[in-house]
This record gives sequence, structure tokens and C-alpha cells, in this order.
Amino acid sequence: MAKNSIKWTKKDLLGLEELSVEEITMILDTAKSFKEVSERAVKKVPALRGKTIAHLFLEPSTRTRISFELAAKRLSADTIGVSGAGSSILKGETLKDTAKNIEAMKVDMIIVRHASSGAPHVLSWFVSAGVLNAGDGAHEHPTQALLDMFTIREKKGKLAGLNVSIIGDIAHSRVARSNIWGLTKLGAHVTVCGPKTLIPVEIERMGCHVTYDLKEAVRTADVINVLRIQLERQKKGLFPTIREYIMKYGITEDVLTKYAKKDILIMHPGPVNRGIEISQEVADGPYSVILEQVTNGVAIRMAVMFLLAQYKAGK
Repeated sequence: MAKNSIKWTKKDLLGLEELSVEEITMILDTAKSFKEVSERAVKKVPALRGKTIAHLFLEPSTRTRISFELAAKRLSADTIGVSGAGSSILKGETLKDTAKNIEAMKVDMIIVRHASSGAPHVLSWFVSAGVLNAGDGAHEHPTQALLDMFTIREKKGKLAGLNVSIIGDIAHSRVARSNIWGLTKLGAHVTVCGPKTLIPVEIERMGCHVTYDLKEAVRTADVINVLRIQLERQKKGLFPTIREYIMKYGITEDVLTKYAKKDILIMHPGPVNRGIEISQEVADGPYSVILEQVTNGVAIRMAVMFLLAQYKAGK
């Protein structure tokens, strides 16, 4: 694997807010080695042979869950899966008791996705197994941000000095928060853009710039990360109509032609609402790296699980 001058010293990966520049860089460098594994004819290494990883997904997920499961299998780990619909939580069992029971089966790592912000942090207090945050409420989604950063670095050769515009539903986005923490730490300049009702108050304190003008956000960007409009939230009337949103903030071919740099990168964490936050032509166009993000997600998750296992082995 990639050689690093520092050693991984954390039992858990709960968010990018708490990671140092060196730790984030270590994950990205380690993922580069694991991406090479995924390109081989035999896409498997024995790095986690004999380890058991529990996938505790208590919120709907497709890409993230499959990506983590595939990453674990490529590291030769054994896996067990627990979903909200199939867990004892529906019978009144607490999250703590669920995790303690899973750990009693001698698992080495628990990957958790939960609708409540802070749930993985609470779990980490009660179990000795490593806890990996696969998305908690509107708080953080660290591996998504890491794969976004990995993809940008792979395409642009660097992160420092780049202008990254995150456009869309910032208020409900754990992806946006993790990206802001990670990108700013590694020297990128982050702009968030969307309707005022979808921009959190005082988000500038995280180190990003705020604009409500799509033209400004596109014009200055080297990378545009388009966020899903969480339609299930729009019952609250956070903007008048979907049609108005498309007109003011939709990323279309016309917008890119008029305002974007010639070498712009277009990203999206998925799932994509085609024709709303991003047009069909842009999602499938030459500037889009959406499917490459999915590919890189497996390498990032392999790297994180490997590092957490190395920490436990070195204790």
C-alpha cells in the first residue's frame, strides 16, 4: 500500500471535521493503491481476511451500501447486513443495544447509516469495534466527500487552489458539509450556491463563500458539485415551484456554454433528479465524472476500512 510518514491513529471514521490534512491525504493516497486492485483481473486482496464487517443501514441507500459491501469483499472480509426494516429497532430496541448485540458476535467494524445526526458518534462510545459513518442525518457523509476529493485530484492533479462550487440543497446535505470540511483543509476554495431558503445561516463560518447567483458560482468554478434537490423536503415550501428552481439553479448545457470554464468538471453524489438540478445532457456529457465517482467510491471505502483495521491490529 501507499507509504505515509504518519500512522493512522483513530479507531473510527466519523467525519472530516475531525481529521487533519495529513490524515485526509493518507486516505486519498491509500485509495490510489486500492484503485489499482479494482482494475486487475482478480479484484481481491487478503488485507482483511478473517475480519468481519457489519453493515448497519438504518436509512435507505443503494450506491453507498453496495459500494461498502463490494469494498469489504474485495478486501476478503466477511460481511453481515442489517437494514432498518429487518432489525429489532422496529420492536423498540435502542441503537446502542443493537450495536452491542452485533459486537457480541465478535465483529471488527460497524458501518452505520442513520437518519439522525450524531448516531455514529454515539455508537462509537459504546463499542470497541471500529465505527465508520456512512451518512448521518444532515451532518456528515465522510466517504462521499473523500471520493469526491479523490476524483477531483485524479482529474485536476491537485486540490489546493481550485475553486469548487457546490450547488443545490445545501441545508439538508451531509455531502456538502463533509466536502466543505475536506476541501478547505486541503486548500481548495469552496462556494455554495442555491436559494436562500436552502442555504444554512452562517455556513460561511465553515470557511466557504456563499452566493445566490448561479452565474457567479459557475463562472468562477473549476469543479461544480451538483446536489440532489431533496423533493421529500419540499412539502415545507422552501422554494415556490420545481420549474422555478430549474430556471434559476438548474445546471444545463446552456448554462455551461455561457458561463463555465472549458475544462469544467461536473460531479453529483446521486441519486440524480434528471431534468431538475441537472439536465440529461450535462449528466451524460463530456464534463461529467459522475460514474467515475462511483468507481472511486469503492477504492476510498477499501482504504478507510484498511486503515481502521490497521489501527486495531497495532494496538
